[in-house]
Amino acid sequence: MKIALLTLGCKLNFAETATYERGFLAAGLEVVPWGQAADVCLINTCSVTATADSKSRNLVRKMHRLHPEARIVVTGCSAELRRAEIERIEGVSRVFGAKEKGLVVAETLALLGLPANEPVAEALTAQQSVSTVFSAFSAAESRTRAFLKVQDGCNNFCKYCTVPYARGESRNLPIAECVRNAEKIAAEGVREIVLTGVNTGDFGRTTGESFLDLLKALNEVGGIERYRISSIEPNLLTEEIVDWIASGAKFQPHFHIPLQTGSDELLERMGRHYDTAFFAERIEMIRRKMEHPGAPKVFFGIDVMVGLPGETQALFKETFQFIERIHPAFIHVFPYSRRPGTPAADMPGQVDETTKKHRVAVLEELCRHLHADFRTQNHGVHERVLWESTVHDGMMEGYTGNYIRLSRPYDPALVGTLTDIVID
Repeated sequence: MKIALLTLGCKLNFAETATYERGFLAAGLEVVPWGQAADVCLINTCSVTATADSKSRNLVRKMHRLHPEARIVVTGCSAELRRAEIERIEGVSRVFGAKEKGLVVAETLALLGLPANEPVAEALTAQQSVSTVFSAFSAAESRTRAFLKVQDGCNNFCKYCTVPYARGESRNLPIAECVRNAEKIAAEGVREIVLTGVNTGDFGRTTGESFLDLLKALNEVGGIERYRISSIEPNLLTEEIVDWIASGAKFQPHFHIPLQTGSDELLERMGRHYDTAFFAERIEMIRRKMEHPGAPKVFFGIDVMVGLPGETQALFKETFQFIERIHPAFIHVFPYSRRPGTPAADMPGQVDETTKKHRVAVLEELCRHLHADFRTQNHGVHERVLWESTVHDGMMEGYTGNYIRLSRPYDPALVGTLTDIVID
């Protein structure tokens, strides 16, 4: 039997879909590209914005139109938040919510009339014995980078966000389980791991362990040469963690830190746990500890949301000026999406879509300048590049430790290897 899998949304979803895929392969199913005829189609949905929600439901309908005989299985955040709507869509056989991810493989096999064979049964037993977190990781075919899920859920309940409702409370896998998964990734020849979670720095809430202890344990896994932390809240990125990373660990000078807005008024209104002075101090502290003459500059990627309720032009200007001042390497800009059921949806001062679009464009232009400056600041610096297998017009690409993308003529012998370079 054949199965097609489609993933929308974040790195966590990709790690989870890859884990489902391994289960289906162990059961003897053939995984086919999305769009080909299949006996079952699995859609891992996203609900981070209203657009993502709508896209998820439309894809379910589209797949039923294209493959009316196929069983359609739906999981992910939209499946949790819009379960009743999705269950009513013609062709949907099963919907799995946030707490049912460990059942996806076994119950999908049951839909097809197939037993869970011994490898699948062993995997499910191990999953159930770990915790309430669905254990997941992806391993890249290119042997370069994989996503390792270490944490799920969030207890922050920021006023604009549906994630705590879609993914549940903050919880984590035990360190021992994370290490075992990292060892499995290493056994496939992958050289770099990106740690993923909804609120990654909150690791340890359910096991009494610490995020720093996790980093130290993963640092000892043989075969993995580089780690990145996909996203960490500024108030959870402690000086102790930065000191340890700066001491020469495998963790790279690359930090993805959500800002959301550079206005203290809006940060407080949205229930964020810091102000701009604290955020700026975190950036300055990391640079002070990790940047030295001749060393790579630290890559800071920040998330910024424009058009939050009450964001006047003056408050948007505060955000623009704050970002200019802290000078990150990259801005991930996205417009606020009004989500029913969240406090922000009922707040006064909703910003119109045209204004949001304009503000996104303004910050994207700022991002281009900031990234160009970052590249210039790294000229002449010695770094290492991990080369990937993708070929574009005879060229291959790779990333430095501080996330600068470089290219060179394709050489298959270099795929998955680290080479020393001087950034020009």
